[in-house]
Amino acid sequence: MLRIGLTGGIGAGKSTVARELERLGAVVIDADALAREVVAAGTPGLRAVAAEFGDGVLTPDGALDRAALGRVVFADPEARARLEAITHPLIAAETARRLARLPHDAVVVHDVPLIVEKRLAGEYDLVVVVGAEEEVRLARLVRDRGMPREDALARIRAQATDEERRAVADVWLDNSGTPEELLDQVRALWHERLLPAAAGSSS
Repeated sequence: MLRIGLTGGIGAGKSTVARELERLGAVVIDADALAREVVAAGTPGLRAVAAEFGDGVLTPDGALDRAALGRVVFADPEARARLEAITHPLIAAETARRLARLPHDAVVVHDVPLIVEKRLAGEYDLVVVVGAEEEVRLARLVRDRGMPREDALARIRAQATDEERRAVADVWLDNSGTPEELLDQVRALWHERLLPAAAGSSS
């Protein structure tokens, strides 16, 4: 089994790469999606969050009020650490369950936004970073997500720098050009590097 860590800053195009790798045959495990699943309505994770932070982080119908929880944890590093102490073991356990069901020759792509920030690069056989110039990313966030330019820039600046990402990257996919140019890079990575490496790891 080949485990790929896929990361990139906001607006870089990481989701496009993940979708193409999945289309080509990879198994994608989306850390953000798992983070939502483990605190879905009725789960032990959500009950633990409510016990820790109070019913004020729940909607009237008992689901997680993400905006309310965000106001609590993003302004308070200690509160964020308490939340992560609940969710991270649940995410790790669900990831392990999914991995256990996969064949030995699977190419598994872990879509993890904070590989650099959380110092997770060592957990993967290969780290793939999707990068683009800051102005390109800003333009995409304003155009495609409707973000005010100042908010988009603040989000970019709050994340790791390109220099920090390059320091852990085994593969750098440049997404400053057209979508098709990015997809060409992904297909080349798949056929020339990932499939041969997966075959070697399962032999």
